[in-house]
Amino acid sequence: MFAHCKSRSPRCKHRPGACPNRISPRDLLSGTDFVRAQRGFSIVELFIAVAIILVICAIAVPGLLHSRVVANESLAVASMREIDTAESAYANTYGNGFANSLTQLGPPTSSNAKVSLNAAGLLDSQLGCSHQPCLRAGYGFAIIGTTVKPIQTYRSLGMPIHPGITGGRGYCNDQTHRLFADPDGNANCNQPVR
Repeated sequence: MFAHCKSRSPRCKHRPGACPNRISPRDLLSGTDFVRAQRGFSIVELFIAVAIILVICAIAVPGLLHSRVVANESLAVASMREIDTAESAYANTYGNGFANSLTQLGPPTSSNAKVSLNAAGLLDSQLGCSHQPCLRAGYGFAIIGTTVKPIQTYRSLGMPIHPGITGGRGYCNDQTHRLFADPDGNANCNQPVR
């Protein structure tokens, strides 16, 4: 009857089909002489796993934040050049000088309205918003100009909303079409940008 068992112990006689050199699930859970089942991780093992995850995060997060700042600055430079191109197109198209706000360079307010002097459609609705500063990728953009017509000068600004977090440098542009940066994130631009 128990040919596969090496010994015919009393255990084999009382439980048909049971063999001392085989471990049944009941034996594991009952805490017999066989191997005890583990019930999970110890608190020390969990603390070690959490510590390893925290060390990895401490290494990775600053690099991630820096790459985000660099990406926002690149988009800010592109947005400043887009504003400069829109200002030149506005002055050439309407012959009334430069626009004195981003709203004048932005799209018309309604879908069936046509482009005009006050809504030239040269910028998208995010950069040519209805109220300055227009927000894009952690930066605020605005045009500062005189209100005397025709406007011969303007100054466009792009500054980080939270300096050091959303961007590191502020950007300035004017009718000379040269882009300058302020390393402190303000409007005191004195470093040329290539």
